[in-house]
Amino acid sequence: MQERQIGPFQVSALGLGCMNLSHAYGVPPSPEQGERVLLAALDAGVTLFDTAALYGFGANETLVGRVLSRHRQRFTLASKGGMAGVTGEDGAVRRVIDGRPEAIRRNCEDSLRRLRTDVIDLYYLHRWDKKVPVEDSVGAVGDLVRAGKVRAIGLSEVSAATLRKAHAVHPITAVQTEYSLWTRNPEIAVLDACRELGAAFVAFSPVARGFLCDALHDVATLDAKDIRKAMPRFSPDNYAANLKLLPPYKALAQSAGCTPAQLALAWLLHKAPHIVPIPGTTSVAHLQENLVASQVRLDAGLLASLEALINERTVTGDRYSAQSNTEVDTEVF
Repeated sequence: MQERQIGPFQVSALGLGCMNLSHAYGVPPSPEQGERVLLAALDAGVTLFDTAALYGFGANETLVGRVLSRHRQRFTLASKGGMAGVTGEDGAVRRVIDGRPEAIRRNCEDSLRRLRTDVIDLYYLHRWDKKVPVEDSVGAVGDLVRAGKVRAIGLSEVSAATLRKAHAVHPITAVQTEYSLWTRNPEIAVLDACRELGAAFVAFSPVARGFLCDALHDVATLDAKDIRKAMPRFSPDNYAANLKLLPPYKALAQSAGCTPAQLALAWLLHKAPHIVPIPGTTSVAHLQENLVASQVRLDAGLLASLEALINERTVTGDRYSAQSNTEVDTEVF
């Protein structure tokens, strides 16, 4: 497995996004299947595991802690706070963005307990709470660094301007944002800002939430609780338009001698050395397929063909709903 640098951490060029083992895409796999995927990733040389307090309202961190805590010295552990499940007066648990220092400290303590560890290597502010100055939220995570509970700080879904404000308070080690052929927003400013500041860029949803795997052909089959149902790109009309991109995309994968998923990941790895994709999967077979992407070589002509085929002008529909767009701080085309 090739390696890349995230601050003080040398990690596998492809990490594992653990979210969908507990969250987001309908009914999650059994804990036993989640355990199989986590251990297979570790055995295959994956050394970056990414989770969050939000995922499964703590269930994902609990799974990661139960399965991987005994192997703690073998990998870099990333988690996130500032957005978590909060139980309301009616007993229902709801997602709440809360960047107040006291909330961040509470999130971190809860995560440490669930992850069965004394320190989180890379701790992200999952969302910038726009009611709280980012300097205050990052300052709270800086206090956790000084307390020895966190080793490095990351931000998720932020603009270059917000990154620079945060970096002035405490060095930012990584920025995590959606990035793939069909979500190119980081190319506006954040990728360059990360390079300038020495921060890694961690790309989530690198296979476009399954689209670039050639795995989803009918959005009517999505589970009622699948988060993609609320994403404009996956609405029936928009998705039908986007599906027209797949045949020429699959032809490019065939010409590269790889699968569609491997092509999507290889494209990201070729874009810049400070990019670390974190594909997620519930399948050991898909995990093993993804990891081969680090061996795929793409020439300049193929890269140009890919980028001309799938980009912000050829993809139909926004990545988030209007409400979700208010919760992120990324530049838009």
